[in-house]
Amino acid sequence: MQVFAKLAELGSFTKTADIMHMGRPQVTHVIQELEASLGVRLFHRTTRRVSLTAEGEAFYQRVCDILNSVSEATSLFSTNRENVRGRLRIDIPVALVQPSFMASLHDFQRTFPGISLILGVTDRRLDLIAEGVDCAVRIGELPSSSMVGRRIGSVVMVTCASPRYLSECGTPQSLEDLTQHRAVNYFSESSRKALDWRFKVNGKDTVCNVNSGILVNESNAFIEAGLAGFGIIQAPGASVEQHLASGDLVEVLAQYRPSARPISVLYPSRIHLAQQVRVFADWIAEVLPKLHGKWLES
Repeated sequence: MQVFAKLAELGSFTKTADIMHMGRPQVTHVIQELEASLGVRLFHRTTRRVSLTAEGEAFYQRVCDILNSVSEATSLFSTNRENVRGRLRIDIPVALVQPSFMASLHDFQRTFPGISLILGVTDRRLDLIAEGVDCAVRIGELPSSSMVGRRIGSVVMVTCASPRYLSECGTPQSLEDLTQHRAVNYFSESSRKALDWRFKVNGKDTVCNVNSGILVNESNAFIEAGLAGFGIIQAPGASVEQHLASGDLVEVLAQYRPSARPISVLYPSRIHLAQQVRVFADWIAEVLPKLHGKWLES
């Protein structure tokens, strides 16, 4: 049933074999045996894709319910952390992968030694099912999708610049002053457009675009450009807190700080929630506020 459900989601024997750590012929054999035992054809097969038949769709819904019930039943009495086992592929935004996070993640692995971690660090939008990601953390409003989003807090945004830039160009005192300044703008890989700058004016967020000194599509390079003096940046406070503390970056326009942006844990909704995903989601919801208390609102 697990092989069937994964093939239904991915639509590919090869991808299913990779994610399930099986050979492709073994996946084919499992599906053939399942169809023979049920006496129905579950998949339409072409050279380019695999899709569910009407009977396969009906069977898939029941299989998801069954797998979910099995997962809940087997974890009902599992209080020993060593019993939580399996591979866990997670994806974290670049902004959050600070030394303190990696140290905490090491503590998580020591707490759950049976979990084998695979860590991805990206800012791009993911297709969790197609890419075999079990759980992802994302900052910002979530697009409508089949994913389950568990909100774990809100990230405080901060507008800042290097002392070098401010000495050369001056410190903006109002939003109108930004017309005389340059920005380090972050652009999305999916839209190829610079992300909007937001400021809170009279209790409401307003969009304000700032002329680019440079456009960047990676979080570390984005912050480094700000440190180098290319322009003003607007970033999650958690990603620049060390630079603010050292004075390498200085907050500006603090009176116009935008509303905090939501941070969520995402996981696929159409498959049973594995125990290792559940314990990780619970863990990160608890640990992030401890790591970034000043910059993460509940």
